[in-house]
Amino acid sequence: MPAARVLVVEDEPTVADVVVRYLERDGHDVEVAGDGPAALRVFDEFRPDIIVLDLMLPGLDGVEVCRRIRSESGVPIIMLTARAGEADRLAGFDFGADDYVTKPFSPRELAARVEAILRRTGRAESGGDLLRHGDLRIDRLARTVSSRGGELRLTAREFDLLLVLASHPRQVFTREQLITAVWDHDTETEENTVTVHMRRLRAKLEPDPSRPRYLKTVWGVGYRFEP
Repeated sequence: MPAARVLVVEDEPTVADVVVRYLERDGHDVEVAGDGPAALRVFDEFRPDIIVLDLMLPGLDGVEVCRRIRSESGVPIIMLTARAGEADRLAGFDFGADDYVTKPFSPRELAARVEAILRRTGRAESGGDLLRHGDLRIDRLARTVSSRGGELRLTAREFDLLLVLASHPRQVFTREQLITAVWDHDTETEENTVTVHMRRLRAKLEPDPSRPRYLKTVWGVGYRFEP
């Protein structure tokens, strides 16, 4: 895989140094920011392919940094935090994170998660690169989605989730199957994670999220895409 640009936002120098060593060992170009305002400056200048973002930061916390980046970019974000509760993990996804790692963590596992997301977001598929369903357009190669004449700002996970469902119209996927397809590097991902991402995806895609046109719930089973 070609070298990727990785932004590490971490105010603990020891943690940042270890993460940088593992990522550079994998051949990536890494920049570090030690607080929230610096993270936004480096993001604008560096334009990373993926961000490793600590939740607790001086200046601006990770939540606000994530929100501001999400207002203009769908770049994948892995959030680091010392909070391990399920509510905190799900809140992280609500903020726009694509993945969530609790401290203390294995830097090897973090590097593996970075690689898995980069493989997925950099994946090129031949043939059938453009999916069309009504006014919905999904471009696999460009990883863009447009609907009703405008481009939707999806995170990497949201795009992958939509692509899996839209590539198999009317097929019902259980939450476990979606976890395997979209979060296959992390077998411990909770089923509620799928629910949170589906809610966010519907809010961006559907004219009326309470009465979805495309992303249907099959009660007691999972979800399907209605073309």
